[in-house]
Amino acid sequence: MANGGPVQHGYPHLETVRAAVTALYRRLSRDTIETFSVSVPPADVAFCDTDDLHLGAQRVAREIVRHFRLPDARLIVGFREMTHAANVELAAGPEYFVELNDRFRTHRGDIGAALAHEVAHVYLHRLDLAFPTTAQNEILTDTATAYLGAGWLLLDAYREDGVSSQKLGYLTPEEFGYVLAKRALLFGEDPSLWFTSPQAYAAYAKGLDLARRDGQQPPLTGAGWAGRRRYAHDRRHAGAGADADAVAPTAGYSFAPDSGGRLRVCFPCPTCHQRIRVPVRGRVRARCGLCRTVLECDT
Repeated sequence: MANGGPVQHGYPHLETVRAAVTALYRRLSRDTIETFSVSVPPADVAFCDTDDLHLGAQRVAREIVRHFRLPDARLIVGFREMTHAANVELAAGPEYFVELNDRFRTHRGDIGAALAHEVAHVYLHRLDLAFPTTAQNEILTDTATAYLGAGWLLLDAYREDGVSSQKLGYLTPEEFGYVLAKRALLFGEDPSLWFTSPQAYAAYAKGLDLARRDGQQPPLTGAGWAGRRRYAHDRRHAGAGADADAVAPTAGYSFAPDSGGRLRVCFPCPTCHQRIRVPVRGRVRARCGLCRTVLECDT
């Protein structure tokens, strides 16, 4: 939790974020992810200063537990002085003890954001879905929170001006915006309508721009002129017998022959980031085997 300190910006965790989206599709399936097509409504997690602190926290926790479809999970919420925003004991359940930073006693509007991350921890724990390191696992949790409809609360908790700052979660504001935008492009939902923080809106706009660019990379037909020209150059070199993998890492795609010697191009699905291999033969319609997105390509 950044509380008055510097807030990291940009996309330092982008590779892990994309891997987390892929992991969600592999573990949950497209059908299960579609059951999260509606985000947590603002009214369900609203917290007024006049609400009882503990009763209000329990109410918000129940709403987020309900959103994650954990009907038998019960969160016991308490407050104490701590460095992090919150902590949850990942025991066998059904009761889970969550501790929130004492800061939330006077910043009650952000309790929902803190609880969203902790409930996502419980959800992933029950799925037995985790990444190898603690840092990667926290990024997975933030990504899951945002992609499954509760992470807009975390981005809305981000505020920064010349004299103060606050940010919850491990993703940068722009990375939160990116994951929320990926979700918005999938479900047609605009989370920016719920933001109370102008900084959150700006971060979402930057993330949305990057998310849209995922669908504008060659060999997708939505690629721009410069990308198409670069792709054609790389394809000619690969087809002429040059090193098929001699493509700039930033290109996103690579070429390799199949068992019959025919050239294929490999590139990430713009929805789930699973890599797809299709033949190099002009216009091709490809269907991602993981998320079932149909892609129009010009290979």
